Amino acid sequence: MNPLMDVSRLRNLLADGRRTVLLDVRWALGDPHGREHYLAGHLPGAVFVDLAAELAAHAEPRRGRHPLPAPADFQAAARRWGINDGDVVVAYDDTGNMAAARAWWMLRHAGFPEAYLLDGGLAAWRAADLPVEQGAVQPRPGNVTLAAGALDVLDAAAAATWADGGLLLDARAGERYRGEVEPVDPRAGHIPGAVSAPTAENLDSSGRFLPASELRARFRDLGVREGIPVAVYCGSGVTAAHQVAALAAAGYEAALYPGSFSEWSNHPDLPVATGPEPGRPAPVPGGNAPGGEGTVAL
Repeated sequence: MNPLMDVSRLRNLLADGRRTVLLDVRWALGDPHGREHYLAGHLPGAVFVDLAAELAAHAEPRRGRHPLPAPADFQAAARRWGINDGDVVVAYDDTGNMAAARAWWMLRHAGFPEAYLLDGGLAAWRAADLPVEQGAVQPRPGNVTLAAGALDVLDAAAAATWADGGLLLDARAGERYRGEVEPVDPRAGHIPGAVSAPTAENLDSSGRFLPASELRARFRDLGVREGIPVAVYCGSGVTAAHQVAALAAAGYEAALYPGSFSEWSNHPDLPVATGPEPGRPAPVPGGNAPGGEGTVAL
């Protein structure tokens, strides 16, 4: 399913009266003021989603900075946002959907079918000269029922051997992949065998996703092929969801490693590669190939 919805389609959906829940996921690494940005101006009726508190469990070094929350906790959050079974949900942010993609991915992973990203986010809405409103929206609680496991996820053991038979993409900026800088995690570099695929290259200069044909060409250049399993990680499992969305828009499925490098780098026994090349994948004792016991559904 195409994860993207443009402004024109969203306007028509709202005009037709289809129950639609708008989620404002204003968050960026190093910017703790997402709620304040939301209060200053958001799509009419949009509900604020606190990524750190509602789209993640408490950070634990050995689980990463944004571990997935328990399914029951995520369902409770989705009901607070006013989501009912059968609704359409459209998430957005003001950073090219780098944060909103986490909400999209979690809803799809939880088995919610009609979840989308507003292509271009808040900037696209404003560019269409559409109104924004200020202040908080308090929706009536919803009744949505969510589960988990609709999308594939990896643990560290599966990530360690994924490149033996599949393609592992690192969605972070190239300088972090190469190990030149590391602003937040204890070690610099990348998972051995991973290919650098910065998430920002999924977008055009306006913050919209590239056309599907251009995304397909980008991912083919990175080694994506039919029949080759693809998995993605980033720093903490947030922007990797954006990469999964871009792959879906291009017609490819991909698994996500939620713990990502923030989990991996906190385990001294796990190897780290540096430089521009993937490096040799190094199996973890007891690890498994893609699709084996190292692949878990959370």
